[in-house]
Amino acid sequence: FFFKLKTAYEIMPSLVGSEMCIRDRLQTLIRNECVNDGTATSGNEIRNSDALETFLEGPGVDIETFEPTPGRKSLVARIAGTDPSAPSLCLMGHTDVVPVNPEGWERDPFGGELVDGEVWGRGAVDMLNLTASQAVAFKHLAESGFRPSGDFLYFAVADEESGSAHGAQWMADHHPDAIMADYVLTENGGLHTGTSDDPYIGINVGEKGVAWRRLRVNGTPGHGSAPFKSDNALVRAAGVVQRLADYRPPAQFHELWRQQVSILDVDDETKSIMLDPNRIDDWLEAHPVEGVARHFYSCTHTTFSPNVAESDRRMKTNVIPDQIDINVDIRTLPGESTAEVQAHLDSALGDLADQVQVEIIMNDPASVSQMDNPMWDTIQKAVNQPFPGARLSPQFVVGFTDARVYRNLGSVAYGAGLFSPDLKSSDFMSRFHGHNERIDVESLSLTTQFWLDVCRDFLE
Repeated sequence: FFFKLKTAYEIMPSLVGSEMCIRDRLQTLIRNECVNDGTATSGNEIRNSDALETFLEGPGVDIETFEPTPGRKSLVARIAGTDPSAPSLCLMGHTDVVPVNPEGWERDPFGGELVDGEVWGRGAVDMLNLTASQAVAFKHLAESGFRPSGDFLYFAVADEESGSAHGAQWMADHHPDAIMADYVLTENGGLHTGTSDDPYIGINVGEKGVAWRRLRVNGTPGHGSAPFKSDNALVRAAGVVQRLADYRPPAQFHELWRQQVSILDVDDETKSIMLDPNRIDDWLEAHPVEGVARHFYSCTHTTFSPNVAESDRRMKTNVIPDQIDINVDIRTLPGESTAEVQAHLDSALGDLADQVQVEIIMNDPASVSQMDNPMWDTIQKAVNQPFPGARLSPQFVVGFTDARVYRNLGSVAYGAGLFSPDLKSSDFMSRFHGHNERIDVESLSLTTQFWLDVCRDFLE
């Protein structure tokens, strides 16, 4: 890959001098500490929105901001197209990050330090690196007098990390015309897979559905000194949690999974196992790399993760609780609806099912964008600028992004980007919501040039 990377730098002289600008934007977004803990008063994305607005302001750029909840501000920057009939393009990046435990980090998670060619900090991977590089590409095009054929948008959006109620979904419900675009590029693609003789670049074309549920378990209050034969809601809730943790639904294979398996650098027998619903579970159970097994399992199964136990009332050590809520993160496969989710819960809980009240928190089905369109061809051309032999690999991700909101509006939405081939997929994925999150400046430059190449080819 050394020759290819040298070639990549030779074709992007406009950004070699701007590397510091890209890095500075990312460091600013990290240091603004827009932590979204799921509550309406968290996030404070106004800090990143205001910083980006100041950076992007200039001739030819129209900027609108939206603040549905105090502090939860999103920004839409637009360069108007010259042809109303031409397709529009939006670069979308979220500005919030998940909470962090500083004790697990080697460095200040909100310091944005540059260490050995890497920028450290919460959000460096998820996804402030892309949000920053998109902003730099957008401003570079605006200052160069770029006149796109179709409208060109940059959407810096709040609240992606907690379901989009104060961000993309709110915008889609209340101001769809402000964000609407035919094509949308967001998180997260651009990782290298395959071999040196047969390289691939992953582009996310779809994602699992999100079916968050709150399971309420009731009991009878009493004194903690007399627990014998008591009706303790917490004890019953523990049984519910255990059954959800033990539940193993059957594997299901969609077409994107088959495509992912086909390009893996493994032998034919392993590929056969990975496509056999009767053998894949035992193979995953015995897999020596836990992270790989966990990811492959999520790609092929509906998953249930009971992550929060709480109560409407403050509990006390000497009071037997009469009500416990269990928040369950359920991720669904293509084709699964609300009815299938409930059937899964009934199967998992067995005789406890009728003792649980189910409330829907979030209910978005799996979504997939097709690939037979000009944007897919444009992405392929942009990838081949620095990596001539690489082919695109359509990926189905197990997390959710704001791409699903755009797909529901009728847009084609991809998770894109372009990272250094030295960045291993396993390292990259372990940094999502993890300790010591960081991104290399080489990837920042490659991704920024990728946005420029895509936008110029598609919109000129």
